[in-house]
Amino acid sequence: MTTSLPALHSITLQGFRSLASEKTTFDNPTFVVGRNGAGKSNLADAFAFLGEAMASPLLTVFDRRGGYRSVRSVSKGDTAAQSVDTLGIMVELRNLGVLDKSQATYGFVVQPRGEDGFKVVREVCRIENEDGSTTAFDRNEKEIASDHPGFEPMEIVEEQGGIELEPAVEHDALALPLIAGRHPFREVYDFLSGMHLYRIDPLALRDPQNPDEGRRLLPNGANAASVLKHLGRHSQEELPNIRDLLAAIVPGMVDVSPIAYGKKLSLEFTQQWSESGAVKFDASNMSDGTLRALGLITAVFQRPTPSVVIIEEPELTMHPGALGSILDLLEHASKRMQVVVTTHSPDILDARWMEERHLRLVEWKEGETKIARVSDASRQLLDEGVMCAGELLRSNALRAEGSF
Repeated sequence: MTTSLPALHSITLQGFRSLASEKTTFDNPTFVVGRNGAGKSNLADAFAFLGEAMASPLLTVFDRRGGYRSVRSVSKGDTAAQSVDTLGIMVELRNLGVLDKSQATYGFVVQPRGEDGFKVVREVCRIENEDGSTTAFDRNEKEIASDHPGFEPMEIVEEQGGIELEPAVEHDALALPLIAGRHPFREVYDFLSGMHLYRIDPLALRDPQNPDEGRRLLPNGANAASVLKHLGRHSQEELPNIRDLLAAIVPGMVDVSPIAYGKKLSLEFTQQWSESGAVKFDASNMSDGTLRALGLITAVFQRPTPSVVIIEEPELTMHPGALGSILDLLEHASKRMQVVVTTHSPDILDARWMEERHLRLVEWKEGETKIARVSDASRQLLDEGVMCAGELLRSNALRAEGSF
């Protein structure tokens, strides 16, 4: 299996929902496997949180999730040092072509402030260039400083509205989105803002949609018609690939295209019924599996191409016979971007090309989510071709490191 090198090397989470203290590395693609309620969605949401934080104020990102204290995890394992309700996220990036094979680290730490507020107490972005040189900025509770030429120190302002003419950042705002125009920090910002999480909702594709620019598929797929329209204008060469993949999943499917209904956009499907002709259907007549498949395909082919796509449970509402084509789609996607998939389906893991490096196992232990690689015993069975990952999962033999 040929894939692109994984640019997202790892994510470290402290106090993020059920992930009290976890560092997870990634391959491409990576399948995050675990039972319902183990915490797979919390890991997926960490990617969405970070991507949203590049485009929206941090306060807004927290509010979408019920506020800071709803995101900060409550753990039986909290120590006195953690009693300040610290929440932290850090990512390590590698093999970024735009950075000429540089490596980068970016992260931030947030703590409560007052009754219901919060403040960013640390934020760091460090880039290690191929020639051994480094470029970085470092933010504490007082200021932001950098070794980048021409970077003027920026003050941290404690009160809302306190920024005047001097370079400054508010206490509850991230600095990276504000200084992203300064090379090379822009490349880190672009990568993080290009991480998109998808929980495709067939109902959102079935209903008439409000048109938009179609440059980014919404997390539930609700603007798929606009994305197809955008591709038709700017990337027509991709449309046959979309049709072919959809036809591989839905027998007889010939075409899908956006169609206007007044001020709304909808989807029109053309399906071959006999040798003599084809019939057109609107989205309201299509199955959940067909609409979910189209949403997944659109997520992969949208333009601009995401840096990372995180897909939650692609097997939902899918006929088992279609999952082979979904796996082909994910394999294709991994050549264009980095792919992370959450699943508990052995059918998804049946791909013979899947190796232990593609798997991360999620378990719920003592009130926390724990993520680990495959155990040595399971790895040996996979390496020797005795059983594939799906067969191991069905037989309850797909074990994580450190489990018994």
